[in-house]
Amino acid sequence: MKKGCLIGLTIGAVALLFVLFIVLWGIRAYNNMVTMNEGVTSQWGNVETQYQRRSDLIPNFVNTVKGAANFEQQTLTQVIEARSKATSVKIDPSNLDEESIARFQQAQGEVSSALSRLMVVVEQYPDIKATQNFRDLQVELEGTENRIATERRKFNEVAMAYNAYIKRFPQSFIAGLGGFHPKGYFKAAEGADKAPEVKF
Repeated sequence: MKKGCLIGLTIGAVALLFVLFIVLWGIRAYNNMVTMNEGVTSQWGNVETQYQRRSDLIPNFVNTVKGAANFEQQTLTQVIEARSKATSVKIDPSNLDEESIARFQQAQGEVSSALSRLMVVVEQYPDIKATQNFRDLQVELEGTENRIATERRKFNEVAMAYNAYIKRFPQSFIAGLGGFHPKGYFKAAEGADKAPEVKF
């Protein structure tokens, strides 16, 4: 075998190994993106589950409060309407962009706001606050709000890891070819950066 032919075979083998390495790396990167994307989708399911839990508690809460004579009907109506609107906002887990999450968060924020107003009004009705059923539901709602906050934080962490991975070079090339797009984040509610004013 001639020396030139041997060098050509060696260069060809090195080139083939290099191409094989790139292909294997691309497959691994793609599979990692699929796994991370599924992780984001799964965590989104956890967020939705906690919001659904809160939504399921609201009718019992409203019915408990409704039992009070002369309770302000407008406040109850606002809670019911906010719940209805929030449950109608459906987000496709494959399209968790900033706009979709903001729309979901706004609808859920209206529920939180309506529930807060309801709690303020309930303060004026000691008979309601004294019932065991009301206290149990209040504890359930508070616990659910904590679970929501935890799951939203976890979602942001998983989405951040996914986004960072697909944006890094050279994974960004595979992400573009595979149709992987950045996910949105939950953000603090507008005005959350200002401390509430306390009046006595």
